[in-house]
Amino acid sequence: MKFQRLSNINTKRDAWVEINLDAIEKNILNLKSLVKKDAKILAVVKADAYGHGSSMITPTLLASGVDYLGVASIDEGMELRENKFSCPILVLGAAPVWAFDYAAQNNISLSVFLDNHIEAAKLTFKKTGLKTGAHIKLDTGMNRIGVEPEDAVEFIKKVQNCPAIELQGIFTHFACAEDKEKTELQLNVWNDILSRVDTKGLLLHCFNTAATISSYKEERYNMVRLGIALYGLLPDLPSFCNSYPQLIPAMSLKGRIINIHKARKGSGVSYSHTYIADNDIMIATIPIGYADGADRRLSGKIYGILNGVKVRQIGNITMDQMMFDVTNVNVKEGDIITLIGSDGKETISVNEWAGILGTINYELICRLKARLSRVYTR
Repeated sequence: MKFQRLSNINTKRDAWVEINLDAIEKNILNLKSLVKKDAKILAVVKADAYGHGSSMITPTLLASGVDYLGVASIDEGMELRENKFSCPILVLGAAPVWAFDYAAQNNISLSVFLDNHIEAAKLTFKKTGLKTGAHIKLDTGMNRIGVEPEDAVEFIKKVQNCPAIELQGIFTHFACAEDKEKTELQLNVWNDILSRVDTKGLLLHCFNTAATISSYKEERYNMVRLGIALYGLLPDLPSFCNSYPQLIPAMSLKGRIINIHKARKGSGVSYSHTYIADNDIMIATIPIGYADGADRRLSGKIYGILNGVKVRQIGNITMDQMMFDVTNVNVKEGDIITLIGSDGKETISVNEWAGILGTINYELICRLKARLSRVYTR
């Protein structure tokens, strides 16, 4: 039996992620109001822009006033270069020394914090005649990567005196931007280091999304790094933060109903029959499962929105499918169930999933990419 698709969304699979580009644009404009007027904005687009599609959203980012893009690896930067984006790109993570040639040849800036990074830049310059664009990463308390505070001044001066490196900036990252006391300890280290070196002409960036929204007082920055808030979601924020920018979640997760059938009272649903019907019920199935990023631990704990009405997910979520009790809803095959997003007056946030799983919204939106088509709307 054929059914009518009630949406103009046409994908090869009846499940997709929808990205609202208008939301991203409005989020940037609202976040800009929190940043010093002369400060640049680096948009963090690592992990395929947190699952939103880095190459597809970059035109919107740049048109909205973003100056820089931040990625996790040279490969992520190369995807942007191959899609003809010429804006500045910084690899925020550690790049292997053998890839310095590749970065220089494609005008991708690297985070440097080790002596062998300097040596790799020298070798690249000798072989190609190209300088390595670099931002020095300081470890002021994250204990992940970066120059230790006691070695920072010497290292910065060493890089500044290296003809093979074009030093463009210095940066650090806050471990606990939601904790004022710990963040101010890191800021003290940051300020102490910068007070002892020449920073003229350099981009200085220590504020991530949480610190930017929290309005920590800090004059030693001229660029901020914005990540999760670009996509309409908030990170953990300190208790003293009582003013939030208006943000619109850009991502929705949707699936079309591929089957509807009746299950009798006492029937079990899905693997292991973890759900038993108390009465005769109507069950709708959509083709989204844990292989798409809908964690199996969400089974029986989440809802979808069908024609403006919340419906309960029942039984174990399987690799490719999940089921809903649609007994009291006017429904037919081809109707859309929204798992994350809005339909009518109802909204389901990815934060609800994060709360159930005891994790953060970042992790979940990055997961929703393996097999799901991306559809971009305005």
